[in-house]
Amino acid sequence: MRVLSVAFPGMPVGTGLAGGAEQILSILDDALVEAGHESVVVASKGSRVAGDLVQAENHGLAIRNALRDRPIDLIHFHGLDFYQYVPKPGIPMLATLHLPVSFYPPGVFTEMQAGNVALNCVSRSQADSLPCGLKVPVIPNGIPVARYQPGVAGDYLLWLGRICPEKGTHIALEVARQLNAPLIVAGPVHEYPEHQEYFARTVEPLLDRARIYAGPVDFEQKRTLLAQARCLLIPSLVAETSSLVAMEALSSGTPVIALRAGALPEIVDHGKTGYVVDSPNQMASAIDRVDGISRDLCREKALSRFDSKRMVRDYLELYGRIITRHLGMACAPQENL
Repeated sequence: MRVLSVAFPGMPVGTGLAGGAEQILSILDDALVEAGHESVVVASKGSRVAGDLVQAENHGLAIRNALRDRPIDLIHFHGLDFYQYVPKPGIPMLATLHLPVSFYPPGVFTEMQAGNVALNCVSRSQADSLPCGLKVPVIPNGIPVARYQPGVAGDYLLWLGRICPEKGTHIALEVARQLNAPLIVAGPVHEYPEHQEYFARTVEPLLDRARIYAGPVDFEQKRTLLAQARCLLIPSLVAETSSLVAMEALSSGTPVIALRAGALPEIVDHGKTGYVVDSPNQMASAIDRVDGISRDLCREKALSRFDSKRMVRDYLELYGRIITRHLGMACAPQENL
């Protein structure tokens, strides 16, 4: 099978700057190559992939060139703006909705499927928010759990991710200051003006000797931070469709305390692997109780629920169903150029 995966423009795949969608694409790319399939990835400059990388500034042109140069069995889109560079019908296509439904134009949910682009969601709560009772497959995200190992818990709280307003970095800092607890903030501040302004005006003034910014971190640094944190805080202000960082924390044996946003209650077992709360004050109260959470149970739950092998298997099965359906419809020869 030859799969052409298409990343979000401007966000490198396979690097420390990658977001959740890019991480999922990387996992699938690795798995396709390991299983003996052919993986081609259209992504921005600086990306690192296991298959063949097509570096692109213009995704539409890169896709057309890739289809011209090699036989492709299926295109898998991962970007928010995928609908802008979908080629003409004639080849099976899948778009994974990695972000909240409200982030996409309404026409995506009707026009894309009518135009031969299948859709899938990454959590039940996300699928339940689709308009007009639309039903699509749900494939929950997964991570390579074995890459994370438990450590000895320290006394610091951890916030880890992309620093931007919707991720609520400032809430974690305010809660930590309220409790006079040490907090490490780690993750990139991307060069979007809104993100830069948020960090300068809202996050940076809350930093001090006990609440520090560690900057963007590589994988080994991230793994150590997760394994030794007292707990991970996720004060998201948008409906999260998933949370890879929550899965990474639990895989490290570290409890998670999260605001009730989107799919987070699907990942954190309240009272068992952490707490799902409804306000910053409740988050502060949960931190006082978090030492009673079993770190061994967090790890056990991650091993049984979040390993990416299940996700990969589900995507390969979905690829097969989409390709088979396409062939069964006796579509005309490809006219993608």
